[in-house]
Amino acid sequence: MGEFAILTNRKRSIVALVHSVVFLFIAFRQMIGATPAVGIWVPSTVSTGTWILCSIFLVVSAILLLLYVISRARIEKMYFGMCTISATSGLLRTAAGDEAFHAGLYIRVVMLMSAVLVGALIVRLHPNPAAVSQATASLPQPAATAEAEIDPI
Repeated sequence: MGEFAILTNRKRSIVALVHSVVFLFIAFRQMIGATPAVGIWVPSTVSTGTWILCSIFLVVSAILLLLYVISRARIEKMYFGMCTISATSGLLRTAAGDEAFHAGLYIRVVMLMSAVLVGALIVRLHPNPAAVSQATASLPQPAATAEAEIDPI
């Protein structure tokens, strides 16, 4: 499977999963109450909010692409790949508008749903520190050796 490069422990995996779930809810809300994206390439007045959203999607897409490149394990690459596709489809939809790329809204939701499933699997692959400490506490302790019982003078 390969060694993880970014999601190296359970805590990092949980943080990544929480981010994916939050962005899934945002994308799902945007899909349900979709106001058509005008796009920045059409000859009309583009609102400041659209430019800000486009900039945010550009930065997030670039960071996720970098994380995809850095990741080593296949499942980690798959997770960051799905997140990258989701953010990039949001960028393309915001830039091109709904008339040119309406499917970007649905691609974003499907990729984030898939990323949440893969992220949950990654969390399960990492051992739970609380369960490990409980398991080691229940193991029988080794008996004291005869040398430890003798008190040297």
